[in-house]
Amino acid sequence: MADEELVKKMVRAVLQSSKSGVSLSHLQVEYKDLTGELIPYKQLGYATLDALLHSMPSVVKLDKGQSGEVVCHATTGNEMTHITKLAARQRTAKRTGRPQVVNCQMRVKPAAPLALNGETLISFVKYDCACNSCFKVLFRIHYIENVSAAFMSLIFLAPSILNENTTPSKPRLPHSAPYSPKLVQSRLKEVLNKHSNGLWVSKLPQLYRDLYKQDLPSEALKDLEHWTHICTVEKPCSTKPQELLLYPTQRSSATSKSSTPASPRDLPPEVKQKLGELLLKYSSGLWAHALPKLYQDTYKCKLPEFVLDHLNLLSDICTIDYPMPDNPKRAILYAKVLEDENRNQSGLAGSETKEAVERSLSSQTVPPLLIPREEYPSVLVVEAGDTNSVILRYIGDGYSKAQEKLEDEMREFYGQDSNKVALTSPLTGQLTAVCAEEEEEILRAQVCEVMADKVKVHYVDHGFSEVISKSKLFELHEKFYRLPFQATKCKLAGLESFSQEQAVLKRFESMATGKILLAEILVRQEVPLVVLYDTSQDDDININAACMKALQDKSLESPLKVNSAYMNVNVTSVCSDGTIYCQVPSRGLTKLNEILEKTENYLHSQVTSELLVSRPFCGKICLARYKGKWSRVEITNLHGSRVVDIMFVDVGVQASVEVTELREIPPPTLRDLISTPAQALKCCLADLPVSVGSWTPDAVQWLRDTALHCSDCSLKATKVDEPKRLAHVYLFTSKNFHDKSCSLNQQLADSNLWSHQKDVFLSSRGPSKSLNAPTNPATIQTSSLRTDGQDKVPHTPKRMSSPLGSQSAPPGSPPEQLALPPLLELPEIGQNLDVFVSVACHPGHFVLQPWHDMYKLVDLMGEMILHYNKMEEKPLKVEKSQVCAAKLENNWYRVLVKGVLTNGLVSVFQLDYGKHELVSCTQLRPLTQEFCQLPFQAITAQLAGLKPRQWSEEASIVFRNHVEKKPLVGQLESVQEASQPWDRKVVIYLVDTSQEERDIWLHDIMAEFTDEMSNAA
Repeated sequence: MADEELVKKMVRAVLQSSKSGVSLSHLQVEYKDLTGELIPYKQLGYATLDALLHSMPSVVKLDKGQSGEVVCHATTGNEMTHITKLAARQRTAKRTGRPQVVNCQMRVKPAAPLALNGETLISFVKYDCACNSCFKVLFRIHYIENVSAAFMSLIFLAPSILNENTTPSKPRLPHSAPYSPKLVQSRLKEVLNKHSNGLWVSKLPQLYRDLYKQDLPSEALKDLEHWTHICTVEKPCSTKPQELLLYPTQRSSATSKSSTPASPRDLPPEVKQKLGELLLKYSSGLWAHALPKLYQDTYKCKLPEFVLDHLNLLSDICTIDYPMPDNPKRAILYAKVLEDENRNQSGLAGSETKEAVERSLSSQTVPPLLIPREEYPSVLVVEAGDTNSVILRYIGDGYSKAQEKLEDEMREFYGQDSNKVALTSPLTGQLTAVCAEEEEEILRAQVCEVMADKVKVHYVDHGFSEVISKSKLFELHEKFYRLPFQATKCKLAGLESFSQEQAVLKRFESMATGKILLAEILVRQEVPLVVLYDTSQDDDININAACMKALQDKSLESPLKVNSAYMNVNVTSVCSDGTIYCQVPSRGLTKLNEILEKTENYLHSQVTSELLVSRPFCGKICLARYKGKWSRVEITNLHGSRVVDIMFVDVGVQASVEVTELREIPPPTLRDLISTPAQALKCCLADLPVSVGSWTPDAVQWLRDTALHCSDCSLKATKVDEPKRLAHVYLFTSKNFHDKSCSLNQQLADSNLWSHQKDVFLSSRGPSKSLNAPTNPATIQTSSLRTDGQDKVPHTPKRMSSPLGSQSAPPGSPPEQLALPPLLELPEIGQNLDVFVSVACHPGHFVLQPWHDMYKLVDLMGEMILHYNKMEEKPLKVEKSQVCAAKLENNWYRVLVKGVLTNGLVSVFQLDYGKHELVSCTQLRPLTQEFCQLPFQAITAQLAGLKPRQWSEEASIVFRNHVEKKPLVGQLESVQEASQPWDRKVVIYLVDTSQEERDIWLHDIMAEFTDEMSNAA
């Protein structure tokens, strides 16, 4: 007999993973994915699944969806409420066990802070716990997209006052009896000859041990700086002060003999000034390799070639970081702006002081409102007479909830007649308590204008004004001054030049006013710069981008009309689901080409850094090069702060580029370009299905080879889907559009190329019927570069090496032997390290990432996106235990293949994040050696201080609430080494040092929770 309580728990877990509910027909599939079996409703005595679900009102709520299908939603039962209360109470429980203190102070990374403005993606995922095959539902936030800029700029300071554990030291290899400097120097020469571009001193002991089977004497490390005839030691401006770079001495001598300048005084001042300007535009860092092209484009002159080889020449204007340890030339430069920051901060403090003075009344002042720490706070939009000063209120603890509490207290306080002191002589600027129209609400307000018997007041917590009778004014008691005014202002990014346009304000009022939205804070200043999102629909709506489109001139649109034929059509893009983008001759296209030509001439004539895009955000309209010319693009996604996904809106082509390749639209052509609608029309071939699974790579490639760059295409529209902005068309490569049998639609339908073949993923299938198509290699190469199934822009110059086996090996062949990254270095037993918990199943199984190298992982993934999104798609022979790159939700990850399924899906393990995923084998690529320099960042771990046990679901939830997606301090208890880095495991104490008054040891929390649960049972 099945356990009904267990079934309830599993059903609840499935339903809680979907905010929008799970359809009844799909519930069984989700349940089986989680538990490995179907819901046993018959074994529980129910005739149908529907009957079982109706018997669980505390678990599931049944509704009808828009299509009439039954949809299941999770309900909050008493059990979950009890667990939640216990979890909340455990957060403040007293610590037991040995008294130890962890330093909870924070320190800022010396290099410029890493800024992540990526979109927050929140979802529930099913996680297969590898330790005991138990299934848990985990709350996941994709880390690379959601960590705020402020949060990423902070690092925990490793505790220094923890009690030391006495553990035996690691065994060391014996070395030759006495320390022989000459022997070490000769060997060091051999090592440096193999690493002529330099190596990290921290890597030297391991290299020495591998080559000579002896430990490098510690005395030798101290003597390196004195062996100038052997090597040169350089200390870069890195986040690790202890890291030094080691070069063979020939490098220095060659440099000194060269006529190339090699000291800061030899770098021309005007060059240094221009480089400083560029660095200031990219406060989140600038890749050194991007400098020559950026310098050339901006100042119309070449950057001296020696600069990249001697980055130390720039040490007085920037700090230099090396995210790829084995490639010192792959550096990131951060502008030194400490003085400017201090000046800005002092200026901001001055403005806040001035504002506080304006708010003062007698001896009372109201504290300024602080911007929420999170990058995406919820806000209530009040009104906007100008997009540069939108009035809003923050929602959440310390804001709207604090305001509600304050108004409840004011209602109770002024409900007593003895406390009502009338304000008989109000003054402009004076704070007062106002009895609202409902006669029950008492609100804080500021006097704006005094009239005969009336007064105009502004409600400081609600953001609106009105004229009321003086009799409704009361003196504001001093205890109601403590809460900052809740109504504040923000500026909408991208709309600065159109802040008072009536079309923009009207669109904003209809879409945002009076609604609770999500705000992405781009710049934290007195009036923050934000992007607003409406997340109440199935698809998130970018309010800023929608308001910008209100400026478009509808007369310049070129929509296709049903039963109309069009000639001289230019097909610009073919997607992997069969949709195409095309341009048709129109007045709008003609005007666009004229404006773009003016823009090209303007940019070519300007020598300034003002048009560099320094603050990208989703929905921003700017410029990027397409086929050598500047074209309009919209930023669709951000990967960290230096790589973005873009859409060329006038050709329908997607690409991934560095931020340095973007430009602002020049002021002379800004209004004209913004008012011209996108000229790429999205279409699909009539009578053929539109979905990724229906179109084989052969069919997509044939359509690209046939239609792209054909100057004599024509089409006939048969249907227009307005909500999707999708036209169903017949496409022809000639003007014979009257005969449907000549259409590409018919040719594909007759050929079988477009029909989906089950389980065919690892090899290409030849066409069953011969089709005549051009085979121009240049055309095929250009059209095959794509991202997310779309055409990709050829990206030059090519900066990275080709993937292993992708050029010389035939399709389907396994890649060459890959040298795995070095093992992740861990501190000694008993020492501490700063960690981020990326995955938490239960105390016996979770995954850590070392905090200090996290920025290097972000940079690595940015490089992977640029590399893999532009490389040609080729089938990869996937094998179990293979290390490769996988595309998951617009990001590329280093993964380990755990298993290959017969339906074309592959089970992979993310080697840097510790998550298990299923991915189509078409989304796998060979991992290049360049991306194997950084050690795999995921560390499988077990919580120390607890006996191994079978953890209950309740205990697992409490543990996850305390640790998952949080930075913590770890104290290493033991390390279980393994033959492969992903099988390595650590036993570690976790400490939450975020509270100022005390430190929370997680093993104490879990021990107390399990004791309480045992006593309750």
